[in-house]
Amino acid sequence: MTPEQTKTADKMKSVKAAWDKAPSGPKKDSALKHFQAAEKAHTAKNDTETNKELDAATHALA
Repeated sequence: MTPEQTKTADKMKSVKAAWDKAPSGPKKDSALKHFQAAEKAHTAKNDTETNKELDAATHALA
């Protein structure tokens, strides 16, 4: 793994942990959609799109 891939994987874990702790509701539902898109992008090895979706998920939880 490159350092960028490691950072992305760590960011995914962090966002997932924040999502797990969030109370149920529209913010959590929105964040889930972004997180699932991030997982799909990560599988496709598209770090740019993954990070964009993770940032959107984080913003949705805020």
